[in-house]
Amino acid sequence: MRFGVPDMDMAITSHAERTNLTLRTFTRRFVRCTINFSKKRENHKHAVAVFVATFNFCRVHKLLNGKTPAMAAGTGHIWTVAEFLSVPI
Repeated sequence: MRFGVPDMDMAITSHAERTNLTLRTFTRRFVRCTINFSKKRENHKHAVAVFVATFNFCRVHKLLNGKTPAMAAGTGHIWTVAEFLSVPI
C-alpha cells in the first residue's frame, strides 16, 4: 500500500529495507522470540500505528538535520510524549 505521491524513480530497495529494519528494531512485536510478540492482528496494527506516529512526529533524524520527517515535509514541530499521548484517536 502506498500513501501520498512518491517519486518512484527515486525509490530504491535500500529505503524499504532500512524502514523494515528500523521497524523490527524499535517494535519488538515483530520478533517471535520475545514476550511482546503480537498474536492478535488488531494489537499488531496498533503497535505499527504507534511506531509510525512516533517515527514521523517524535523521533529526530540525523539526516534531516535535527528534524522529524513531519517537520521536513513542512508541518508542525517535534512532538513530546505528552502531546503524542493527548492526541484523540
